[in-house]
Amino acid sequence: MNVAKLKYTTPARALADKLAALGDGTRRRAQLLRSQAPYNAARPPIGLFLAESGAFFEPILRHTRAPLQVPAAATRKVVILLPGFATHPLRMRYMARKLEEAGHKVKRWGMGYNFGPTEENFEFLSRRVAAVHERYGQEVVLVGWSLGGIFAREIAKRHPQLVEKVVTMGSPFSHTPYSNNVWRIYQLITGHSVEKPPVEARLNEKPPVETVALWSPRDGVVAARSACGCVGERDRAIALRCSHMGFSNSAEAILAVAAELERS
Repeated sequence: MNVAKLKYTTPARALADKLAALGDGTRRRAQLLRSQAPYNAARPPIGLFLAESGAFFEPILRHTRAPLQVPAAATRKVVILLPGFATHPLRMRYMARKLEEAGHKVKRWGMGYNFGPTEENFEFLSRRVAAVHERYGQEVVLVGWSLGGIFAREIAKRHPQLVEKVVTMGSPFSHTPYSNNVWRIYQLITGHSVEKPPVEARLNEKPPVETVALWSPRDGVVAARSACGCVGERDRAIALRCSHMGFSNSAEAILAVAAELERS
């Protein structure tokens, strides 16, 4: 074997493989962009969707109001917060701080930005939940915003012995996976159809632990019927009045999560 030739061709071959994979990914995304939602898909009004941009001013407006006071916890819980699609755990930092001020122990999910489900992500999160459970010696409450709530529900199905409760916030687990205003963006970023995620999942199947769905008629991203769910798909559904982006940091959402922790 010509070692010198092998050293020369290996990088070239690796580059060719990368270019081929890039081409396959581009063609797949182009095909996904041509897909159409089914006739029964429900989408929030475009006005609500455009109004979601107002949530970016919330950290500034917060300083013009009286500080949010969350009642002290009667029973301290261990909570893992799971961010929404294409968002970082920092977007839920304010919620984490307020829940900790109330006496709870709040942990991040440990994966940075949420760019969609993969089997590797689920395996990592399973280990993360198990590690937190072992460290604190109690079942964990999973609080997931939007796509983070889908992760929370699926992890609770896989490891119910580790999870005390699941709280979803504007999570699209019911109706059709097209019942939102961002399914095309999701497909473009992840490279897979909303109907065929690269993991085994039955989104509307309720986890075998207490499961509560927070939803809002003012949600401009996920349709109300998708985030609320039907009887049998969750134990309870609670309507808020915040925007979709507001689930991560609004006073109403934080107080609602705190109240659910007290009910556990």
